[in-house]
Amino acid sequence: MIILKAEQIYKSYTDTRRRVEVIKGLDLEVAEGETVAIVGPSGAGKSTLLHVLGGIDVPDKGRVFLEGKDLYQMNDRDRSGVRNRDIGFVFQFYHLLPELSAIDNVLLPVFIKKNDSRRTPEMLEAGVAALKDVGLVNRMEHKPYQLSGGEQQRVAIARALMNRPRLVLCDEPTGNLDSATGGSIIELLMALNKKMGQAFVIVTHDEAVAVRCRKAIHMRDGVLVAG
Repeated sequence: MIILKAEQIYKSYTDTRRRVEVIKGLDLEVAEGETVAIVGPSGAGKSTLLHVLGGIDVPDKGRVFLEGKDLYQMNDRDRSGVRNRDIGFVFQFYHLLPELSAIDNVLLPVFIKKNDSRRTPEMLEAGVAALKDVGLVNRMEHKPYQLSGGEQQRVAIARALMNRPRLVLCDEPTGNLDSATGGSIIELLMALNKKMGQAFVIVTHDEAVAVRCRKAIHMRDGVLVAG
């Protein structure tokens, strides 16, 4: 079953002097439970594509379907709800809130969904389970500054999985880590995919990450190219 489908995506930006085409008529399909690497050098358009696929960045042209629903036919409020409920995001620089503990960072998608930052016993149980899945339950009350880079990324992964989304989008999840720690993060993502069955799309410039995924798609200058 195809869970994510992008059709003829175009995206450009205008800087002070010229218009820059970042994505040029790109098509993509991701199946349920699949692991897909989008591989390419810096400037290829990988991160922009991920933002378009995740409902963050509106394309100039084209359509993105998540479980058959056209993301860019939705209004901003409905699309925001889909991002919070049905898509998990993992970024290179973690994007944890420094004033929150690990457990409250993990619970953030639930706080947003409920518009209430108070923990309930049920929420706490789910958050602890998410931290257990990434091996950090013993660090749940630590703030980000008290955690290593690898630990912060594990918290970010737990947060991405908190609402049990069908799709997880990872933007260079090992890019800010040393090779050993980065390798452990990829091992964790593959294990979580096997355990929970979400589809993972991983943007990376690292072929060692790409070979761990079921499918690798190479991107250069805004288009897909042969590997």
